[in-house]
Amino acid sequence: MKAYVLSSNTGIDALTLSSRPQPQPSVGQVLIKVKAVSLNYRDLLVAVGAYGSGVKYPLIPLSDGAGEVVAVGEGVTRVKVGDRVAGIFFQDWIAGALTRESMKSDLGGGIDGMLAEYVVLLQEGVVILPDHLSYVEGATLPCAAVTAWHALVSKGNITEGNSVLLLGTGGVSTFALLFAKLYGARVILTSSSDEKLARAKNLGADETINYKLTPDWEKKVYELTNRTGVDHVVEVGGTGTLPKSLQAVRIGGRVSLIGVLSGRGDVIDPMPILFKSITLQGIYVGSRKMFEAMNHAIQEYKLQPVIDRVFPFSEAKAAYNYLKSGAHFGKVVIQID
Repeated sequence: MKAYVLSSNTGIDALTLSSRPQPQPSVGQVLIKVKAVSLNYRDLLVAVGAYGSGVKYPLIPLSDGAGEVVAVGEGVTRVKVGDRVAGIFFQDWIAGALTRESMKSDLGGGIDGMLAEYVVLLQEGVVILPDHLSYVEGATLPCAAVTAWHALVSKGNITEGNSVLLLGTGGVSTFALLFAKLYGARVILTSSSDEKLARAKNLGADETINYKLTPDWEKKVYELTNRTGVDHVVEVGGTGTLPKSLQAVRIGGRVSLIGVLSGRGDVIDPMPILFKSITLQGIYVGSRKMFEAMNHAIQEYKLQPVIDRVFPFSEAKAAYNYLKSGAHFGKVVIQID
Protein backbone atom coordinates (compact mmCIF):
# COMPACT_ATOMS: atom_id res chain seq x y z
CA MET A 1 0.00 0.00 0.00
CA LYS A 2 0.96 3.67 -0.21
CA ALA A 3 1.35 5.79 2.89
CA TYR A 4 2.72 9.22 3.62
CA VAL A 5 5.46 9.31 6.24
CA LEU A 6 6.98 12.21 8.14
CA SER A 7 10.62 11.15 8.19
CA SER A 8 11.58 13.83 10.72
CA ASN A 9 10.31 16.91 12.50
CA THR A 10 11.82 19.30 9.99
CA GLY A 11 8.57 20.45 8.41
CA ILE A 12 6.20 19.72 5.55
CA ASP A 13 9.07 18.90 3.19
CA ALA A 14 9.82 15.86 5.38
CA LEU A 15 6.51 14.32 4.22
CA THR A 16 7.22 11.58 1.68
CA LEU A 17 5.04 9.03 -0.13
CA SER A 18 6.24 5.53 0.72
CA SER A 19 5.34 1.92 -0.01
CA ARG A 20 4.58 -0.32 2.95
CA PRO A 21 3.13 -3.81 3.35
CA GLN A 22 -0.63 -3.72 3.69
CA PRO A 23 -1.44 -4.38 7.36
CA GLN A 24 -3.65 -7.25 8.46
CA PRO A 25 -6.00 -7.24 11.46
CA SER A 26 -5.28 -9.47 14.44
CA VAL A 27 -7.53 -10.26 17.41
CA GLY A 28 -9.89 -7.39 18.15
CA GLN A 29 -8.71 -5.28 15.21
CA VAL A 30 -10.28 -4.06 11.97
CA LEU A 31 -8.72 -3.28 8.61
CA ILE A 32 -9.98 -0.03 7.08
CA LYS A 33 -9.62 1.04 3.47
CA VAL A 34 -9.18 4.76 4.03
CA LYS A 35 -11.29 6.92 1.74
CA ALA A 36 -10.52 10.41 3.05
CA VAL A 37 -8.54 12.21 5.75
CA SER A 38 -8.66 15.77 7.04
CA LEU A 39 -6.07 18.16 8.41
CA ASN A 40 -5.97 20.07 11.70
CA TYR A 41 -3.62 22.79 12.92
CA ARG A 42 -2.21 20.15 15.24
CA ASP A 43 -0.82 18.34 12.18
CA LEU A 44 1.30 21.39 11.33
CA LEU A 45 2.74 21.29 14.86
CA VAL A 46 3.55 17.58 14.49
CA ALA A 47 5.36 18.28 11.21
CA VAL A 48 7.73 20.77 12.87
CA GLY A 49 8.25 18.88 16.12
CA ALA A 50 6.23 21.33 18.22
CA TYR A 51 3.65 18.86 19.51
CA GLY A 52 5.57 17.41 22.43
CA SER A 53 8.08 14.69 23.16
CA GLY A 54 5.60 11.84 22.68
CA VAL A 55 5.82 12.01 18.88
CA LYS A 56 8.32 9.58 17.37
CA TYR A 57 9.54 9.81 13.79
CA PRO A 58 9.20 8.36 11.20
CA LEU A 59 5.44 8.69 11.58
CA ILE A 60 2.34 8.26 9.42
CA PRO A 61 0.56 11.55 10.26
CA LEU A 62 -3.03 12.78 10.65
CA SER A 63 -5.57 11.84 13.28
CA ASP A 64 -8.69 12.25 11.18
CA GLY A 65 -9.82 9.72 8.62
CA ALA A 66 -12.82 7.74 7.43
CA GLY A 67 -13.16 4.61 5.37
CA GLU A 68 -14.70 1.19 4.84
CA VAL A 69 -14.10 -1.84 7.01
CA VAL A 70 -12.72 -4.46 4.60
CA ALA A 71 -11.60 -7.18 7.06
CA VAL A 72 -11.95 -7.96 10.76
CA GLY A 73 -9.86 -9.97 13.18
CA GLU A 74 -10.99 -12.70 15.53
CA GLY A 75 -13.39 -11.56 18.22
CA VAL A 76 -14.57 -8.38 16.51
CA THR A 77 -18.24 -7.69 17.26
CA ARG A 78 -18.60 -3.88 17.23
CA VAL A 79 -18.35 -3.50 13.46
CA LYS A 80 -18.52 -5.69 10.38
CA VAL A 81 -17.11 -5.76 6.87
CA GLY A 82 -18.74 -3.06 4.79
CA ASP A 83 -19.34 -0.64 7.67
CA ARG A 84 -18.46 3.02 7.11
CA VAL A 85 -16.34 4.20 10.03
CA ALA A 86 -14.04 6.89 11.36
CA GLY A 87 -11.21 6.39 13.80
CA ILE A 88 -11.35 8.14 17.17
CA PHE A 89 -8.54 10.59 18.00
CA PHE A 90 -7.40 8.83 21.18
CA GLN A 91 -7.68 5.12 20.44
CA ASP A 92 -7.80 4.27 24.16
CA TRP A 93 -10.18 7.00 25.38
CA ILE A 94 -13.58 5.34 25.32
CA ALA A 95 -15.42 7.17 28.12
CA GLY A 96 -14.84 8.94 31.41
CA ALA A 97 -11.85 11.15 32.12
CA LEU A 98 -8.76 11.41 29.94
CA THR A 99 -5.80 9.54 31.46
CA ARG A 100 -2.06 9.74 30.96
CA GLU A 101 -2.12 6.32 29.28
CA SER A 102 -4.93 7.27 26.91
CA MET A 103 -3.00 10.37 25.88
CA LYS A 104 -0.34 8.12 24.38
CA SER A 105 -2.83 6.65 21.90
CA ASP A 106 -3.38 9.74 19.72
CA LEU A 107 -3.45 8.90 16.04
CA GLY A 108 -0.81 10.72 14.03
CA GLY A 109 1.10 11.64 17.17
CA GLY A 110 1.76 8.96 19.75
CA ILE A 111 0.97 6.26 17.17
CA ASP A 112 0.78 6.10 13.37
CA GLY A 113 -2.15 7.97 11.89
CA MET A 114 -4.53 7.86 8.94
CA LEU A 115 -2.64 9.24 5.91
CA ALA A 116 -2.41 5.82 4.24
CA GLU A 117 -4.45 3.66 1.89
CA TYR A 118 -5.11 1.10 4.65
CA VAL A 119 -4.93 1.25 8.44
CA VAL A 120 -5.55 -1.26 11.21
CA LEU A 121 -7.34 0.03 14.30
CA LEU A 122 -8.78 -1.56 17.41
CA GLN A 123 -12.49 -2.29 17.13
CA GLU A 124 -12.94 -0.10 20.21
CA GLY A 125 -11.26 2.78 18.38
CA VAL A 126 -13.81 3.35 15.61
CA VAL A 127 -17.30 4.81 15.30
CA ILE A 128 -19.98 4.37 12.65
CA LEU A 129 -20.43 7.39 10.39
CA PRO A 130 -23.80 9.18 10.17
CA ASP A 131 -25.68 7.74 7.20
CA HIS A 132 -26.07 11.00 5.29
CA LEU A 133 -22.38 11.93 5.34
CA SER A 134 -19.91 11.04 2.61
CA TYR A 135 -16.46 9.72 3.48
CA VAL A 136 -15.04 13.17 2.75
CA GLU A 137 -17.47 14.71 5.24
CA GLY A 138 -16.99 11.93 7.78
CA ALA A 139 -13.23 12.45 7.73
CA THR A 140 -13.68 15.93 9.23
CA LEU A 141 -15.23 14.71 12.48
CA PRO A 142 -12.66 13.02 14.79
CA CYS A 143 -10.71 16.05 16.04
CA ALA A 144 -12.32 19.41 15.24
CA ALA A 145 -15.95 18.35 15.55
CA VAL A 146 -15.48 16.32 18.74
CA THR A 147 -13.47 19.18 20.23
CA ALA A 148 -16.26 21.69 19.56
CA TRP A 149 -18.88 19.27 20.89
CA HIS A 150 -16.85 18.59 24.04
CA ALA A 151 -16.44 22.32 24.71
CA LEU A 152 -20.02 23.43 24.14
CA VAL A 153 -22.14 20.37 24.86
CA SER A 154 -20.36 17.72 26.94
CA LYS A 155 -18.78 20.22 29.36
CA GLY A 156 -20.36 23.51 28.34
CA ASN A 157 -23.97 22.35 28.76
CA ILE A 158 -25.02 24.94 26.20
CA THR A 159 -28.71 25.83 26.23
CA GLU A 160 -31.12 27.92 24.19
CA GLY A 161 -30.52 31.60 24.65
CA ASN A 162 -26.84 31.28 25.57
CA SER A 163 -24.32 33.51 23.81
CA VAL A 164 -21.13 32.09 22.28
CA LEU A 165 -17.98 33.82 21.04
CA LEU A 166 -16.04 32.03 18.31
CA LEU A 167 -12.58 33.07 17.12
CA GLY A 168 -11.87 32.57 13.44
CA THR A 169 -13.37 30.26 10.85
CA GLY A 170 -11.26 27.11 11.01
CA GLY A 171 -12.53 23.61 11.62
CA VAL A 172 -13.26 23.89 15.34
CA SER A 173 -14.95 27.27 15.00
CA THR A 174 -17.19 26.26 12.10
CA PHE A 175 -18.29 23.09 13.89
CA ALA A 176 -18.89 25.13 17.05
CA LEU A 177 -21.05 27.48 14.99
CA LEU A 178 -23.16 24.57 13.74
CA PHE A 179 -23.57 23.10 17.24
CA ALA A 180 -24.29 26.45 18.89
CA LYS A 181 -27.05 27.23 16.41
CA LEU A 182 -28.44 23.70 16.81
CA TYR A 183 -28.92 24.46 20.50
CA GLY A 184 -30.47 27.87 19.86
CA ALA A 185 -27.53 29.99 20.99
CA ARG A 186 -26.56 33.45 19.80
CA VAL A 187 -23.15 33.42 18.05
CA ILE A 188 -20.63 36.24 17.78
CA LEU A 189 -17.73 35.36 15.48
CA THR A 190 -14.43 37.10 14.69
CA SER A 191 -12.21 36.99 11.61
CA SER A 192 -9.79 39.24 9.75
CA SER A 193 -11.62 38.59 6.47
CA ASP A 194 -14.91 40.26 5.55
CA GLU A 195 -15.49 37.51 3.00
CA LYS A 196 -15.20 34.84 5.70
CA LEU A 197 -17.43 36.86 8.02
CA ALA A 198 -20.08 36.96 5.30
CA ARG A 199 -19.87 33.20 4.89
CA ALA A 200 -20.19 32.78 8.65
CA LYS A 201 -23.32 34.92 8.56
CA ASN A 202 -24.76 32.59 5.94
CA LEU A 203 -24.10 29.68 8.29
CA GLY A 204 -26.04 31.36 11.08
CA ALA A 205 -23.62 33.67 12.91
CA ASP A 206 -25.68 36.44 14.51
CA GLU A 207 -22.94 39.05 14.86
CA THR A 208 -19.50 39.27 13.25
CA ILE A 209 -16.41 41.35 14.04
CA ASN A 210 -13.41 42.01 11.81
CA TYR A 211 -10.63 41.98 14.40
CA LYS A 212 -8.21 43.84 12.12
CA LEU A 213 -10.63 46.74 11.79
CA THR A 214 -11.67 46.39 15.45
CA PRO A 215 -8.53 45.37 17.37
CA ASP A 216 -10.32 45.89 20.70
CA TRP A 217 -12.87 43.28 19.73
CA GLU A 218 -13.44 42.24 23.33
CA LYS A 219 -14.98 45.68 23.95
CA LYS A 220 -17.26 45.22 20.94
CA VAL A 221 -18.37 41.83 22.30
CA TYR A 222 -19.12 43.53 25.61
CA GLU A 223 -21.26 46.12 23.84
CA LEU A 224 -23.10 43.49 21.78
CA THR A 225 -24.09 41.67 24.97
CA ASN A 226 -25.52 44.71 26.80
CA ARG A 227 -22.29 45.13 28.76
CA THR A 228 -22.59 41.63 30.19
CA GLY A 229 -20.25 39.39 28.19
CA VAL A 230 -20.88 36.06 26.51
CA ASP A 231 -21.71 32.80 28.26
CA HIS A 232 -19.13 30.75 26.34
CA VAL A 233 -15.88 31.46 24.50
CA VAL A 234 -14.33 28.80 22.25
CA GLU A 235 -10.73 30.01 22.54
CA VAL A 236 -8.51 28.73 19.73
CA GLY A 237 -5.90 31.48 19.74
CA GLY A 238 -3.86 30.82 22.85
CA THR A 239 -1.93 33.49 24.71
CA GLY A 240 -2.35 36.03 21.93
CA THR A 241 -6.13 36.15 22.38
CA LEU A 242 -6.84 34.60 25.79
CA PRO A 243 -6.60 37.91 27.74
CA LYS A 244 -9.24 39.41 25.42
CA SER A 245 -11.43 36.32 25.74
CA LEU A 246 -11.29 36.64 29.53
CA GLN A 247 -12.56 40.19 29.15
CA ALA A 248 -15.29 39.18 26.68
CA VAL A 249 -16.84 36.43 28.82
CA ARG A 250 -19.47 37.24 31.44
CA ILE A 251 -19.10 36.90 35.19
CA GLY A 252 -19.44 33.19 35.89
CA GLY A 253 -18.97 32.34 32.20
CA ARG A 254 -16.90 29.64 30.58
CA VAL A 255 -13.80 29.80 28.36
CA SER A 256 -12.81 26.59 26.58
CA LEU A 257 -9.10 26.71 25.76
CA ILE A 258 -8.53 24.63 22.65
CA GLY A 259 -5.76 25.98 20.45
CA VAL A 260 -2.60 28.05 20.25
CA LEU A 261 -3.00 29.64 16.83
CA SER A 262 -1.78 33.01 18.05
CA GLY A 263 1.06 31.69 20.17
CA ARG A 264 1.91 30.42 23.62
CA GLY A 265 4.33 31.21 26.40
CA ASP A 266 3.31 34.78 27.29
CA VAL A 267 2.34 35.71 30.82
CA ILE A 268 -1.41 35.64 31.48
CA ASP A 269 -2.91 37.74 34.27
CA PRO A 270 -5.07 35.36 36.37
CA MET A 271 -7.01 38.14 38.10
CA PRO A 272 -9.92 38.27 35.61
CA ILE A 273 -10.43 34.53 36.13
CA LEU A 274 -10.57 35.07 39.88
CA PHE A 275 -12.63 38.25 40.01
CA LYS A 276 -15.16 37.12 37.39
CA SER A 277 -15.41 33.52 38.68
CA ILE A 278 -14.64 32.27 35.17
CA THR A 279 -14.50 28.57 34.41
CA LEU A 280 -11.39 28.13 32.25
CA GLN A 281 -11.33 24.60 30.88
CA GLY A 282 -8.77 22.87 28.71
CA ILE A 283 -10.32 20.79 25.93
CA TYR A 284 -8.20 18.04 24.40
CA VAL A 285 -10.50 16.56 21.73
CA GLY A 286 -12.80 14.00 23.44
CA SER A 287 -13.78 10.41 24.11
CA ARG A 288 -15.54 7.86 21.91
CA LYS A 289 -18.66 8.33 24.02
CA MET A 290 -18.67 12.04 23.13
CA PHE A 291 -18.06 11.21 19.47
CA GLU A 292 -21.02 8.83 19.40
CA ALA A 293 -23.33 11.34 21.11
CA MET A 294 -22.24 13.99 18.61
CA ASN A 295 -22.85 11.64 15.67
CA HIS A 296 -26.36 10.95 16.95
CA ALA A 297 -27.11 14.69 16.85
CA ILE A 298 -25.44 15.12 13.45
CA GLN A 299 -27.55 12.31 12.02
CA GLU A 300 -30.81 13.40 13.67
CA TYR A 301 -30.52 16.98 12.41
CA LYS A 302 -28.69 16.16 9.16
CA LEU A 303 -25.85 18.57 9.89
CA GLN A 304 -23.26 19.06 7.14
CA PRO A 305 -19.58 19.75 7.92
CA VAL A 306 -18.12 22.87 6.34
CA ILE A 307 -15.43 21.84 3.84
CA ASP A 308 -13.24 24.38 2.10
CA ARG A 309 -11.15 22.29 -0.31
CA VAL A 310 -10.57 18.64 -1.16
CA PHE A 311 -7.11 17.65 -2.40
CA PRO A 312 -6.18 14.38 -4.14
CA PHE A 313 -3.92 11.92 -2.32
CA SER A 314 -1.05 12.85 -4.61
CA GLU A 315 -1.19 16.46 -3.38
CA ALA A 316 -0.93 15.90 0.36
CA LYS A 317 1.88 18.45 0.71
CA ALA A 318 -0.23 21.05 -1.08
CA ALA A 319 -3.03 20.39 1.40
CA TYR A 320 -0.62 20.98 4.31
CA ASN A 321 0.61 24.21 2.77
CA TYR A 322 -2.92 25.41 2.09
CA LEU A 323 -3.86 24.85 5.73
CA LYS A 324 -0.69 26.64 6.81
CA SER A 325 -1.65 29.66 4.68
CA GLY A 326 -4.77 30.24 6.78
CA ALA A 327 -6.87 30.84 3.68
CA HIS A 328 -9.32 28.06 4.49
CA PHE A 329 -12.88 28.40 5.80
CA GLY A 330 -13.81 25.17 7.56
CA LYS A 331 -11.98 21.93 6.88
CA VAL A 332 -9.25 20.88 4.45
CA VAL A 333 -9.61 17.29 3.23
CA ILE A 334 -7.45 14.82 1.29
CA GLN A 335 -9.37 12.22 -0.70
CA ILE A 336 -7.73 8.83 -1.13
CA ASP A 337 -8.87 7.13 -4.33
